[in-house]
Amino acid sequence: MVERTLTQPELNRALLARQLLLERARLPIPRALERIGGVQNQYAPSAYLRLWSCLEDFRRDDLTRALERRRVVQGTLIRETIHVVSRRDYDLFAAGIRISGQEWWRRVNKVPVEVDMGVFARRARKFLQGSVRSRAEIEEFLTANGFPYASSWGFGHWLDLIRVPPSGTWEQRRARLFALAEEWVGAPIATETDGIEHLVRRYLGGFGPASRNDVSSWSKVPMVKLDPVLARMTLRRFRDEQGKELLDLPRAPLPDPETPAPVRFLPTWDATLLVHARRTGILPENYRALVFSTRAPHSVGTFLVDGAVAGTWRYHAGRIETAPFERLDRAVQRDLREEAEQLAAFHA
Repeated sequence: MVERTLTQPELNRALLARQLLLERARLPIPRALERIGGVQNQYAPSAYLRLWSCLEDFRRDDLTRALERRRVVQGTLIRETIHVVSRRDYDLFAAGIRISGQEWWRRVNKVPVEVDMGVFARRARKFLQGSVRSRAEIEEFLTANGFPYASSWGFGHWLDLIRVPPSGTWEQRRARLFALAEEWVGAPIATETDGIEHLVRRYLGGFGPASRNDVSSWSKVPMVKLDPVLARMTLRRFRDEQGKELLDLPRAPLPDPETPAPVRFLPTWDATLLVHARRTGILPENYRALVFSTRAPHSVGTFLVDGAVAGTWRYHAGRIETAPFERLDRAVQRDLREEAEQLAAFHA
């Protein structure tokens, strides 16, 4: 049975609640990452900044320590981008996207099925076994062993790699050190179907209610694989204001649309701002080109006012500089200034 129609303000507050942006939570870091569906983390400080915005008393050392202790891991996952996720989620995320990623890589790079990538993956596994290798070492090995020139790192769709700390941390931001995921967090055991269902649960739990297409856009799992999994799951159903079906987990939070939303700072390329969450209005469409632009391929940091992007920010000379898109009233300016001062202290 299709349930009620949800307005954009209701979808906005649902997103903010599930992303821990209505109030900071007291949660272990792995659990927080599971709640929000992980953090897209091409720029290493992004995960630190995102967790600071949604956890009470979060310190930079907390995440670095969790990475070092392998409670949290980072590697190339959904949408072929680097993500920070809990150790428990890593195998399931990787299983859900692996075959789709292999098919996508072959198609984009025009690598025919006759080219057995398993051969290259086995060579790379032997090279990497029992070691931590630098990017330079891996690339030298790939070149010397005739890996397909179209994308020598394509073997990563057949062999999961972890970014090994201190690589990819606040202190050492470039992803220079890698190890086999099977040695870092254990051998893969999840099936593709298990992984896809887990991706659906993580997406709806962190970003829902959402359409089938939104789930596919976020996960990059094609509909032909996604639909059979959705069909057997027990899900709530709503409509948006245009009549489109939205799916959700049973008993997932749907706050009152009038719930106050505090000022919050987001890092670059935050997943809440991507097109799969467009229905929530968290990034007003007239501002999208100001946040994602070919002139700024690494995106920009943003801040939220009343649940929507209202400007950009950067850390410079020991302080947070904000650039509102429009004039803010005095109360909002005060709240923004107070939050910015705390964020500057977090950087120091």
